[in-house]
Amino acid sequence: MQTIKYNNKTIKLPYEEADYSCTPLEIETVTNPFSGQSIDMPKFAVAVYDVIMGCNLMAEQYDQKHGTGSCPAWEDVRKGLDWFRQYFAKEYMVLLD
Repeated sequence: MQTIKYNNKTIKLPYEEADYSCTPLEIETVTNPFSGQSIDMPKFAVAVYDVIMGCNLMAEQYDQKHGTGSCPAWEDVRKGLDWFRQYFAKEYMVLLD
């Protein structure tokens, strides 16, 4: 599992296959598509957010055909949400809560 140093902490990154950027500590603004609220966070956290949102979309589409909660992608959604709650609680509250 990959790790990154951020704010004097070593953070385990949750997804091996995510693109954490060649400038992972650069700050990017992300807007919640539902509330319109925005927040700044490092690009490596944006990559985790992108995986969560993509997996959530896939899981919802899969569940429409196969039954609620049946998609294996929900595990990746939960893993990312747990990661955000642990390392980026404020950002979680703005973007994912």
